[in-house]
Amino acid sequence: MLTRIDHIGIACRDLDTTVAFYRATYGFEVHHTEVNEEQGVREAMLRINGTDDGGASWIQLLEPIREDSPVAKWLAKHGEGVHHIAFGTADVDGAAQAVGARGVRVLYDEPRRGSMDSRITFLHPKDCHGVLTELVTAAQDAPGHGEHG
Repeated sequence: MLTRIDHIGIACRDLDTTVAFYRATYGFEVHHTEVNEEQGVREAMLRINGTDDGGASWIQLLEPIREDSPVAKWLAKHGEGVHHIAFGTADVDGAAQAVGARGVRVLYDEPRRGSMDSRITFLHPKDCHGVLTELVTAAQDAPGHGEHG
């Protein structure tokens, strides 16, 4: 059902400063940036290894663009740091249904658009031992979709 760790989401107050740290410290380069209005974040995806068309692991840096966004609320409570872990799956709908059938609350009734045209949903952290968990189907893995990094 789950095939890989797709990415680690890290909440930050200043995306540009945090990107500069990851670039200078680890040599990671930004592969993709976008603003996700629905999630209320500006984000940068940094590829750790692999290639754009498969096998890649990512760091997703998330800066809130409004105070009422989930990431802004999380930052206010916890400060900067690991926000979530995302597991890749070829079928986010099926994976969410299977996990939900095991008693884990799925936060979205229907998967939403995520970074780089992926399809995502989240699992309630209280049901996952305190870890906000994302399920993601990369655009390249979804039937009828194009490239995903």
